[in-house]
Amino acid sequence: MARHLYKTSTPSTRNGAVDSQVKSNSRNNLIYGQHRCGKGRNARGIITAGHRGGGHKRLYRKIDFRRNEKDIYGRIVTIEYDPNRNAYICLIHYGDGEKRYILHPRGAIIGETIVSGTEVPIKMGNALPLSAVARAAGAVAKLIAKEGKSATLKLPSGEVRLISQNCSATVGQVGERRELNPRIKKAGYKRWIGKRPVVRGIVMNPVDHPHGGGEGRSPIGRKKPTTPWGYPTLGIKSRKKNKYSDNLIIRRRRK
Repeated sequence: MARHLYKTSTPSTRNGAVDSQVKSNSRNNLIYGQHRCGKGRNARGIITAGHRGGGHKRLYRKIDFRRNEKDIYGRIVTIEYDPNRNAYICLIHYGDGEKRYILHPRGAIIGETIVSGTEVPIKMGNALPLSAVARAAGAVAKLIAKEGKSATLKLPSGEVRLISQNCSATVGQVGERRELNPRIKKAGYKRWIGKRPVVRGIVMNPVDHPHGGGEGRSPIGRKKPTTPWGYPTLGIKSRKKNKYSDNLIIRRRRK
């Protein structure tokens, strides 16, 4: 995908670039307004997720994750920016007149055709059941084996687990978005995405953090560091014990 480089006029535009084919101001029936409770508070008004608030207003794009337009070919019309996720999305025009958004498959260009079904070719962007997919090296989630009614998948984290062969999967990898680790050029960039300033717990008051309080540069006063709610942190496993899907995991994720 072609890249357009910004001409540096301010520090915030230095080394900036944008994909020339990507649109960002489209309006159609698949875009809705959404109410954002962006201050990290629960129903009682207590802050349960800190350092959140403000940010630019976002519109929600309805994404077709089910891909239930079976055996109907669709054409990629546009590649668009979605502020609610770190990947681009595609607008698909199907042969029966239906219009839907899907996640942009990496390498897909405007004008290509895709299809979903049980007996469709294994091609990038097509969706078909796991029972009809062969082993695919290089994909993000790799299909390792098929046995009985279950298929064995290896996830990006290294976890190997079972999943039903009736589940559908899209061939390929979620598409090109080069801003996964963006260069923060000014403090305003963080405020645009709804993140407020972060400070260390040791400089807070005791009412705000277990590390807080004391005179001057005092230590945290505990054997191990904790979260703002007093639970151990920095390396402690947080996955729930006896979770319903534990019996489907063959090998745990990498630490």
